[in-house]
Amino acid sequence: MTFPVITDPFFYAVAIPAVLLLGISKSGFGAGFGSLAVPMMALAVTVPQAAAILMPVLLLMDLLGIAAFRKDFDRRLLAFLIPCSLVGVVMGALLFRVLSAHLVSGIVGVFTLLFLAQRLVFPPRPGDAPPPRAAGAVLTALSGFTSFIAHAGGPPLNAYLIPLRLTPVAFTATVAYLFFVVNLAKWVPYAWLGLIDLRNMATSLMLLPIAPLGVWIGVRIARRIDPLWFYRFIYFGMLLAGLKLVWDGFIAP
Repeated sequence: MTFPVITDPFFYAVAIPAVLLLGISKSGFGAGFGSLAVPMMALAVTVPQAAAILMPVLLLMDLLGIAAFRKDFDRRLLAFLIPCSLVGVVMGALLFRVLSAHLVSGIVGVFTLLFLAQRLVFPPRPGDAPPPRAAGAVLTALSGFTSFIAHAGGPPLNAYLIPLRLTPVAFTATVAYLFFVVNLAKWVPYAWLGLIDLRNMATSLMLLPIAPLGVWIGVRIARRIDPLWFYRFIYFGMLLAGLKLVWDGFIAP
């Protein structure tokens, strides 16, 4: 019997860099650049298929990430974020067949660019109060929703976490634990929606060896980078992700 794996060379030409970037992002920059992974892979396969293929890869990255940052996450913040994000996962599962993944990606992209514009026009000051919890709840639920649709939960979550001014390690660790829970919660709905099939899982296994390399690079970055440059890189990752998501959602055919 032939192993039902994707054999198109172009798929791996875009999937391997996407997985490497995702690993670096998840363990080094709190999912800033990671939102580019599905749009990159969508150059070769559909968005739902790309999201399904990444599920085992994300699970391995999450396990490696939480092992590396097991003592560094913010427990109180995580206790607030997890329930809100799971609300978003449930919404994503219920609306998955109704909403176009491209439309959701475009909306997330617009939101991301607006957030960056706001930070540029009204730069934060040391005495600024943190965002209200209600805004955090909405943004985190939106993160769970967009994570379910297209693994693009980073931008909405970053919009809430960046003003909190966490250290790079605490920021990355908290995000790693949050998305471990979120991604674990997506398995049953993905199976219910018919996305977990043999071909997608077999293809995912081909990409798994790339995951530890990306996580290793990201962990080294997170533990060594200056906080100022850390947040600059997150902003840059959000800019690239926002532009790509807007392109995929509203401009590309």
